[in-house]
Amino acid sequence: MSTSPESSKLRVALLFGGRSSEHAVSCATAAGVMRAIDRERYDVLPIGIAPDGKWVLLEDDPSVLELTRGHTPAVPESATGVVVPTSTRDRGLRTLDAGQVPRELGEVDVVFPLLHGPYGEDGTVQGLLELADLRYVGSGVLASAAGMDKHFMKVVFAGAGLPIGPHTVITDAQWRHDPATARDACASLGLPLFVKPARAGSSMGITKVDSLDDLDAAIEEARRHDLKVVVEAGIDGREIECAVLQGRDGALPRTSSVGEIVVRPGHGHAFYDFEAKYLDGDAVELNCPAEVPGEIQERIQALASQAFLALGCEGLARVDCFYTHSGDVLINEINTMPGFTPSSMYPRMWEASGMSYPELIDELIALAMERPVGLR
Repeated sequence: MSTSPESSKLRVALLFGGRSSEHAVSCATAAGVMRAIDRERYDVLPIGIAPDGKWVLLEDDPSVLELTRGHTPAVPESATGVVVPTSTRDRGLRTLDAGQVPRELGEVDVVFPLLHGPYGEDGTVQGLLELADLRYVGSGVLASAAGMDKHFMKVVFAGAGLPIGPHTVITDAQWRHDPATARDACASLGLPLFVKPARAGSSMGITKVDSLDDLDAAIEEARRHDLKVVVEAGIDGREIECAVLQGRDGALPRTSSVGEIVVRPGHGHAFYDFEAKYLDGDAVELNCPAEVPGEIQERIQALASQAFLALGCEGLARVDCFYTHSGDVLINEINTMPGFTPSSMYPRMWEASGMSYPELIDELIALAMERPVGLR
């Protein structure tokens, strides 16, 4: 049981920051949850992961974690270190700093991992929590790992018979030893191309390529984030998103109203890149519900649910689809820990569907507490 000072409260460890290039985005997500979580029901323990991987105890102050044009938040490596359990008999956290006596922080009931990108969203932290039988919000090891890797994500979707767009994968070995074949595979997809790190998010390292003369530079930019690169054919259509929430008691996943992000012209963004997402609020328009025919919304919702099940997801996910001008719907990708600030599309789609941001946090924690530990 929890060792919260008030036994009626669940003790929730918010886990954020991390080693990936999405460190600041994760901090911003944590700030949103800190502000919205019901303090009458939950005792919050903020645990940050510094860029060097050190786990630290932080103050319960969301203002220092907010991401703005003038402030990029980061978890300080100098903060008091935290040791997490790796035994099923010990769910307690404790501080540990050189020259200091360890201090017991007590047990937690559930961990809410608000980590984006590798070393957090990709099954690594989920595996650590599984070792200690600690309950946590979101997908398990396999779904998190496959959902993070755009290559294997597409393999799973294709194997399940779900529609995906044309693409190719460039491994590190191929790019170093046979780049000509990689270039030919990309050229066969036509233009434009979208060159992406296989395991990154928040549009980090993504380049839109309108000329093959720019292909090598785009691949090298993606490789700065991940040595495996996915190159996708540009799809002529609209990107429509759908939020998915695990069903209760084994029921089918729940899906939200669909949403659409429109990049406004005149702001210098060829697509929905990092700056447009987080720093240039005037550059985008978030429409929820999206203006699509009713049968298209139903098709997208059905595909989102199927993608969630195909990957074995738990808790939450956001599925991004393309609605082409010819009327087809293709799955672009799934995010097992989507952007989760109050202004992010995932909570906004649920708000448009009748579930507020605080209620969504409650539901995700309830799903995590309902789920058994161990193999399931």
